[in-house]
Amino acid sequence: MAIVTQLADGRWLNAFYFKPLKGGFWRRDSILPTVATALALCIIGVILAREVARPLNELATSAEAIGRGEAVQLSEGAGPTEIRRLKQAFNSMQLRLTRYIEDRTRMLAAIGHDLRTPLTTLRLRAEFLPDDEAREKILVTISEMEAMTAATLDFAKSDASGEATRLMDLGALVGSLCEDLAELGHDVTFEDDGKLTCRCRPDGLKRAVRNLVENAVRYAGHARVSLHAPETLIEIIVDDDGPGIPHDQIEQVFLPFYRLESSRNAGTGGVGLGLSIARTIARQHGGDVLIAAKKRGLTAKIVLPRSHSASA
Repeated sequence: MAIVTQLADGRWLNAFYFKPLKGGFWRRDSILPTVATALALCIIGVILAREVARPLNELATSAEAIGRGEAVQLSEGAGPTEIRRLKQAFNSMQLRLTRYIEDRTRMLAAIGHDLRTPLTTLRLRAEFLPDDEAREKILVTISEMEAMTAATLDFAKSDASGEATRLMDLGALVGSLCEDLAELGHDVTFEDDGKLTCRCRPDGLKRAVRNLVENAVRYAGHARVSLHAPETLIEIIVDDDGPGIPHDQIEQVFLPFYRLESSRNAGTGGVGLGLSIARTIARQHGGDVLIAAKKRGLTAKIVLPRSHSASA
């Protein structure tokens, strides 16, 4: 300690005093302030880290929702400059993706719609052909093309319907579909694995399941449908004992208009869009459609992610 003061006669008094401290730095009177300061800094650091992590968690949750086909709009008003720029980029990316999908869907619908006129013209002209055999073959080909066009247009319309995503009881959804098919005379059984909820677009998911079940009924005569929930996934399994699919063609059957049935008869093999549509719908939900060949028959599986809200 130092004291410097001016006396009455104008002289200066300089006094210095010191006392050696025993025990070094880590003394009782220094540990308490140090610990208190460290705790205060830790609390401030945790608060700041949570403020930075909160918008990042929001961004991760929104990205997961987009993967399931949901529309998410992030607020850009709060947070540091870098976080706001990240949210703006995220919203812009989502807008561009939505526009791209809508443009592609509109183009597909327009092509399917515009093909109807020339096909109708071809059918009218074919009716006046004098050769009965040639006329019949041409009409069969035109009918097949019309079926493909109708299926494509129907898929494009359903894809552009903008159905809202909501939390559904998956057992009730799939069970009602199986009951409807059973009432129509199809051999379809359903096994539920307890109450499972899932964020989905019900009409689209129902269509995907229907396509798999109808494929099993068409080629095997029956279908066994079940629900399972391993860990964070939900599986909709369609099992049959039919002729199955060769291993080297398992991925090819998902191609549009690809058919294993070589007669090209729409009554026995469809138009080849069922599995393609089912996989597209599943992937729009953030999942997929998987096919596995068995010793006898086939197992088709729709795998969906289980959202956090649904799990809770």
